[in-house]
Amino acid sequence: MRYMLIIKATPESEAETTPAPEAELLAEMADYHEQLMKAGVLLDGSGLKPSSQGWRIRYEGDARSVIDGPFAETKELIAGYTLIQVKSREEAMEWARRFPNPAGRGKPAEIEVRPLYELDDFAPSPEIERMREIF
Repeated sequence: MRYMLIIKATPESEAETTPAPEAELLAEMADYHEQLMKAGVLLDGSGLKPSSQGWRIRYEGDARSVIDGPFAETKELIAGYTLIQVKSREEAMEWARRFPNPAGRGKPAEIEVRPLYELDDFAPSPEIERMREIF
């Protein structure tokens, strides 16, 4: 089972007031991700640049439009993610509880954990088999 640990953006991460997190936080993140790697559950992880450097594609019927960042509501933005593959929801929760505070010790922060769909979650079909060949 794959799970994504989604690090929520903060006003500070969106403002990009510093080029990188403090050394203490970077060390905690490196330690945590190293533990994930040694346990064989780490698939990927990265921080995201502020929304001012991104854009959204809005779909309205068949039309598409591009909306450049920044985006105002930081509570709806993602600052980074870690992707893990574990045996159970409980194991994912155990790893998530160990995630260092992404904003730094004592600061308010939030991460969200969501399971990813697996192709086995869907009824067999030619389209699902085609996706299985791609991925």
